[in-house]
Amino acid sequence: MSTDISPAAAHTDSGSDWRHRLDDDLAALSSHSDEWARLPIAAKIEHLRGLAHRTSAEAARWVRAACDAKGLDPHSPLAGEEWTSGPWALLFGINRLIETLGGVAESGTPRLRRGSVHTRGDGQVVVDVFPQSAWDRLLLSGVSAQVWMQPGVTESNLAGTMAVFYKQADPAGAVALVLGAGNIASIPPLDVLYKLFAEGRVCLLKMNPVNEYLGPIFEDIFADLVDAGFVRLAYGGSEVGEHLTRHPQVDEIHITGSSRTHDAIVFGGGKDGLDRKARGERLTTKRMSSELGNVSPTIVVPGPWSARDLRFQAAHIATQKLHNAGFNCIASQVVVTHQGWAQEQPLLDAVADVMSSLPRRPAYYPGAAQRRQTLVQAHPGATAVGGDDTAPTTLIAALDSADDSEVCFTTEAFGAVLAATSLAAPDVDSYLERAVDFCNESLWGTLGANIIIHPTTARRHAKALDRAIARLRYGCIGVNVWTGVGFLLAQVSWGAFPGHTVDDIQSGIGVVHNSLLFDRPEKSVVRAPFFPYPRSAAHGRPTLLPTPPWFVTHRRAHVVSERLTRFEGDHALRRVPGIFAAALRG
Repeated sequence: MSTDISPAAAHTDSGSDWRHRLDDDLAALSSHSDEWARLPIAAKIEHLRGLAHRTSAEAARWVRAACDAKGLDPHSPLAGEEWTSGPWALLFGINRLIETLGGVAESGTPRLRRGSVHTRGDGQVVVDVFPQSAWDRLLLSGVSAQVWMQPGVTESNLAGTMAVFYKQADPAGAVALVLGAGNIASIPPLDVLYKLFAEGRVCLLKMNPVNEYLGPIFEDIFADLVDAGFVRLAYGGSEVGEHLTRHPQVDEIHITGSSRTHDAIVFGGGKDGLDRKARGERLTTKRMSSELGNVSPTIVVPGPWSARDLRFQAAHIATQKLHNAGFNCIASQVVVTHQGWAQEQPLLDAVADVMSSLPRRPAYYPGAAQRRQTLVQAHPGATAVGGDDTAPTTLIAALDSADDSEVCFTTEAFGAVLAATSLAAPDVDSYLERAVDFCNESLWGTLGANIIIHPTTARRHAKALDRAIARLRYGCIGVNVWTGVGFLLAQVSWGAFPGHTVDDIQSGIGVVHNSLLFDRPEKSVVRAPFFPYPRSAAHGRPTLLPTPPWFVTHRRAHVVSERLTRFEGDHALRRVPGIFAAALRG
């Protein structure tokens, strides 16, 4: 194994010992960077297969560690979140990259399904990326995803914009510092995966202090790559982070975190950093990619909803907010409704009922109470509806959509605070236009946006819905599905809408996941059924997805998610009946 700083050593090293360790690790990575960049694809695929094997072997240990740290019972439905957004997400990403690199080895470019590429009427190229297989269609029945390309990409030049790293004859290596996220467990290894296999960088992963307990597990998962000199791990706080970000042997940086941390790296902290940013004076010119969250909207389109629709979509909205106790960069923060819709208040009441009925769980992420206070202090009508006593789940209703100073529109909660606002409009088409303008112009960030729309409404207003999706400036858009599912689907490009700069970073620059290795994606669009099975069949929609296992109300989420993870590890047909049996009992 490497000379990485272990969690214990990070706290016991004295003086400059930890600096020497990091310097040695970076020197080792640098010395192997060209080797990794030029390693044959077949050898890279073998490394991916080894990663998949060890991820499967470590999955239960990983989930137990995460549950212990977050105060969850590993045998409760909430543990399903740790299976799905932990080892399952990593395994799914690894397996999709194996498929992609197999295509690159055969023909020089990733394989796309016949008929999956098409051009919209406005000239934008769209690729259908999910489902890709019979298993996708069966296990996530009705879920689909597209990646929309940036202007200038055409059907004829698309292949030239895919897997561009592998089109280089003799690529030079580089060392990437990956600053890992502290919330969702699969983010750090998935970010490393992208830098390694999409961009050809060797990686030093610095664990976030919040979840550094996962570091030893990741060391075991990446053991072969560590031993070969292609990956290292580091631990510690801001002092370690500053040493690494300024280190001359770090060529580029990727961060999943906050815009404040990003700006502290680029411009420095405190007043001096703010002054440098105002002057455009950077402390580093290293290439930086980033995913930095946003104030995520959920646009609810009025329609002929039944009482059962209200209950199901209330659980859907509660999930968008309370998955992982609200500590998600893509958690819904502002519910947008049509002013005067008869079911507007019943829906919000149903959301409150769902939230208040959920099991309590600790607000484990540091600063949750302070962030909540920032949002609620100007809203005396804010209502606590359960959750952790120190940072309770909170609803803030009836916000003025025209108030440019509204803190709920400009500051990410990163916790269990959900706000609501309404927009006046004479009809559905006009409402969609107004909702898009509001989200694009009034809400901070561009990572993801959700739309919930009844199929009848979607059919009657198909042009307006299509125009809304096209106009939304977000990196991922979910239609009747939370954009968190876009995070989980490896084929989907994950990152901010293009156009941010280091000086105005908002939700970040660049993408990750993106297992088909598109070089110029603009946004991803994920869709799912409005009705769960079996009601979907009763409404003439032959999809088999019951209450999705990522819903916070699913009673067997832990069982479904563990079985899905085991299936992704070996694709054994014998596991499929058990997956469906547990899913249908949700």
